[in-house]
Amino acid sequence: MQLHNLKPRNVLVRMPNWIGDLVMATPVLLDLRAAFPQATLTAMAPSPLSELLEEDPSIDELFSFTRSRNPFSRRENRDIVAKLSQGDFDASILLTNSFSSAWLFWQGKIPCRIGFRGDGRNFLLTHPVDRPKEKWHQVDLYKKLLEPLGISRSSTAPRLFLLESELQQVRELLRQRGVQRGDLLVGMHAGASFGPAKRWPAENFRLLAKALAEKGVWILFFGDAVESSFVKEICSEMPQNVINLAGLTSLRELSCLIHECHLLITNDSGPMHIGAAVGTELIALFGSTDEKVTGPYLRPDAVLRKAVPCAPCLRRVCPIHFPCMKEIGVEEVKERALQKLSKSRPR
Repeated sequence: MQLHNLKPRNVLVRMPNWIGDLVMATPVLLDLRAAFPQATLTAMAPSPLSELLEEDPSIDELFSFTRSRNPFSRRENRDIVAKLSQGDFDASILLTNSFSSAWLFWQGKIPCRIGFRGDGRNFLLTHPVDRPKEKWHQVDLYKKLLEPLGISRSSTAPRLFLLESELQQVRELLRQRGVQRGDLLVGMHAGASFGPAKRWPAENFRLLAKALAEKGVWILFFGDAVESSFVKEICSEMPQNVINLAGLTSLRELSCLIHECHLLITNDSGPMHIGAAVGTELIALFGSTDEKVTGPYLRPDAVLRKAVPCAPCLRRVCPIHFPCMKEIGVEEVKERALQKLSKSRPR
């Protein structure tokens, strides 16, 4: 049954559980707001990822929750189900693919539950959607879940919303670290949560940072707490214009810092999608993953990859000699970075 004639009053969107996926899902919120300007729109997302949506003008309410280690724990899910039951939602869209998320929405008795088929959860959805057989970008895949509501696939790109006061705070932080107005600023993210097959070698990041720093460019290294130890090794014995911020920022601070960069050099990762969403120039290094699926949306010029026969393999760990990433040379990335920086405007 199609829902083209439905005019929902209260819509709930269950956002994805990973940084990059959540950012890639933001066009769903923008398109829903455009289609149903009078409806109340609630975004449901796990903490701390939910803070990325705090200033999104598309939503009326942000439903933030803590993910449980046991997705079927009655105690952990009691409050979530109560919130769903009391929310008076008449339509919901699950951008997650798990059985547990659909089970919670079914428990919450939301009358319209839209999501992709799979994981044995079809009976929990009122409107299960078939995945396309051909290859789609993840952003477009999320948009497909709007089709039952009569919303055609748009060209809306991911976007994050930052406050000027937040940007001023990170500008002051940079000033305290020695960054002056007019200095060139390059962000680097050497990690990737999927696995080492997505990571350009750490030594390459080290050599690249050192080469750019010697030309007077300021380098900011980003990463979460898990990545902080190996980022610390990359940044050891570096000049003062290389700053290690791994494990020291919230997601909103990270987004603001990336916004302030003239260029972000990164693996296929959450910060890559943050950079695309805040309009920062990118060099996105791809190896085992497919840029046609998870690359910066509508920005193929940002991608740097080598045409090796085994890529994209989608493996977490390379079983051979890692040609997809090792063939991307430091000098090549440096020259591309300098070319992009030569066209940069003052921050």
